Amino acid sequence: MIRTNVVLPVALMAVTAATPATAATEAELDTLYAAIGTPRLIEIMRVEGLDQADDLQTAMFPGRGGWEAIASSIYNTDQMAANFRDEFDAVLASSDIEPLLVFFASDLGTRIISLELSAREALLDEGVEEAAQVAFASLSDDNPERAELLEQFVSTNDLIELNVMGALNASLAFYTGLSDGGGFEMSEDEMLREVWSQEPEVRADTESWLYSYAALAYQPLLDDDIEAYTALSRTPAGRNLNRALFAGFDAVFNKISLSLGRAASRFVQGDDI
Repeated sequence: MIRTNVVLPVALMAVTAATPATAATEAELDTLYAAIGTPRLIEIMRVEGLDQADDLQTAMFPGRGGWEAIASSIYNTDQMAANFRDEFDAVLASSDIEPLLVFFASDLGTRIISLELSAREALLDEGVEEAAQVAFASLSDDNPERAELLEQFVSTNDLIELNVMGALNASLAFYTGLSDGGGFEMSEDEMLREVWSQEPEVRADTESWLYSYAALAYQPLLDDDIEAYTALSRTPAGRNLNRALFAGFDAVFNKISLSLGRAASRFVQGDDI
């Protein structure tokens, strides 16, 4: 459940030259990548990103044409997928992913992925997001046991902290790009202060979005289904998958943010890009 930006590529240390008996094959990684709906998720994230790029244009250079084409070229889904796979595969290469393949090939696993993607797409509509926020607030009052199950899932996967850290990392990459582009002068200390000043707002927004998303995506599931999904997240395979997802999307959005910052800096100066 990654909102926009995520964290920490993992360096895998080989202690011997031999391949571990449980190492994932390329074919297995391809299967898992497809089974968890990543290609469609990347397409949805592109739409989210282009919406944010529109907001950036409004804030920095309203009314100036040409930015849409630049943003579209930066949110290139083929490049996003390639950057994601580099980190995703690196994290899982020496892991046993068989439990993940079994779960996400099951009726419950395929249903969960379908619900997650549908909810993510639905939340592109601000009205749907507002309704989902109300739904989770009502759930906390009307069915606190159900709300607690969703909170346990979020907590088990450390989704709030990882998403907050990913967003701050991406923000730092954006400011670095602004500075690289020559249109803005900011020292590293200034960038860090600016980024950390955003932390409370980023955290509040992340918490609101995550619980709204969970309430919407998992509403059709039984409590036992949510417990089974949370149980998977507690296993070594589940923890590795979570690390791999955040590593992959951290790489994607840090590179995108850096490119957006550089492009915006040059765009503000009137340079052709």
